[in-house]
Amino acid sequence: MSRTVSSWILNSARNSIFLQGKGRLYSICIPERNKVKWKLVFSKTRLYPAGSCSLDNAFSLPKAFRHTSTEEEHFSFQLSPSQIDDILRAGELSHKILDLKGKNANSVLRFESNQLASNTPIEDRRSAATCLQTKGMMFGVFDGHAGSACAQAVSERLLHYIAVSLMSRQTLEEIELAVECMKPVLPILQSHKHPSDVEYQEVTSQYFENLRVYWQHLLDLDTDPGFSLEEAMICAFKRLDSDISLEVQAPQENEFMRNTALQVAFSGATACVAHVDGVNLHVANTGDCRAILGVQEEDGTWSTLPLTRDHNALDEFEIRRLKREHPRSEEKTLFVNDRLLGILVPSRAFGDVQLKWSKELQHSVLDNSCDVEALNIFQYVPPNYHTPPYLTAEPEVTYHKLRSKDKFLVIASDGLWELLSNEKVVKLVAEHLTELNVQKPQLAFEKPVNLGYMHSLLLQRKNRGIASLDQNIATHLIRHAIGSNEYGEVDQEKLAAMLTLPEELARMYRDDITITVVYFNSETIENSYRNN
Repeated sequence: MSRTVSSWILNSARNSIFLQGKGRLYSICIPERNKVKWKLVFSKTRLYPAGSCSLDNAFSLPKAFRHTSTEEEHFSFQLSPSQIDDILRAGELSHKILDLKGKNANSVLRFESNQLASNTPIEDRRSAATCLQTKGMMFGVFDGHAGSACAQAVSERLLHYIAVSLMSRQTLEEIELAVECMKPVLPILQSHKHPSDVEYQEVTSQYFENLRVYWQHLLDLDTDPGFSLEEAMICAFKRLDSDISLEVQAPQENEFMRNTALQVAFSGATACVAHVDGVNLHVANTGDCRAILGVQEEDGTWSTLPLTRDHNALDEFEIRRLKREHPRSEEKTLFVNDRLLGILVPSRAFGDVQLKWSKELQHSVLDNSCDVEALNIFQYVPPNYHTPPYLTAEPEVTYHKLRSKDKFLVIASDGLWELLSNEKVVKLVAEHLTELNVQKPQLAFEKPVNLGYMHSLLLQRKNRGIASLDQNIATHLIRHAIGSNEYGEVDQEKLAAMLTLPEELARMYRDDITITVVYFNSETIENSYRNN
């Protein structure tokens, strides 16, 4: 990369006082003698305490490629195309949906996902699963802040809470009886994971016990819960957030589990979850992740259908909601510098008990804990903190009846939407679909087929450029998000620069990015309307 471009990156970083729209939890950039330092006013929560396993290297940029200095003379933005591809494709996940006969009768054709870290370790998480005791598939994206602990816990647990909320009384009774008799429990979900999407056995048993308490509560109701899907999603979000709050208050002898509960509760996460069942699409959103539909009209043109609102200080509905929930005397202090209480960008989130608990409860829990500073949890109460809770995990649920012209769903953390508009994302996915279809090799073989003819086909395929195209659409979107120039074209020098920035600077130019794209089966959707 030229000296001019690298100088611009460094100088703009040094002159930045606040993160422009990207700062999650209380980040302030302080220039000091050509080095950029960070002051975390509130918390720098890590996922795991010292001496335990961590995700420091999961999806993070390999250290061989990433700079550790902000001095200009130390910078070299040289990455080969294959190195760039290796970094961008490390978190790829794709899954095609097939039924037992090998033909797709599901309204979901396939999904593709990827992640790129800015924070170390990455604070985003993702989930995808097929419901085994109920119908449908679920896809979730979770954007953590003040550490990855809360996003990790929510990604492991939330889809199970939704699935349990949808079960009939009979199914819940069968599962409870199996647990009581110490028999194998019917599986609730079939998860679709990347090899690095790990769960931690130390806390899995506690998570299961609390999930069991939830279904026991449902069984204690006088009648069958009979939740609608919207009610089930709302109930699941709120119940999980309540459990996160209660777990950290409960006595816990196991130090690892106690520390994990502290880190989960005192960090936070926004969440966007889609549930697809036939032509019925429900999207539950808490915070500023986003979901949009790509729609192809009859004339071949594409349009965008947003399915979520960003819950933050820029949304008029959220501002009015919070003003209704708090005294008039707090109207001027609810949002300061476009942040909730001057601290948090999203106005809805899991965890973040600092903005939900009373001051007394916060002090009680932290004072009775071990060395919270070792866990990077600090006692801090923002100014004008008078009438908590100021934050909720209750989602806003949108229902959409799928049509044959609804081709794909994009769910992503705000790291994508800060760099690309809804319309640009749909355009990129649509163009990628078209290009893939154009480049599909023709399978009309001459008879007899010989090695020379096969070699000719392979050369034709190579000349069409299939090898150079990102097969995973999420990777394609990430490549354009961080590498596009002012003309909308991917600039290899800019892409290399964005991937090799040192950790102190990377966060100034991009957030963690997590994307899941779900492709719909238009034929199955059309048949559903015909059959009904």
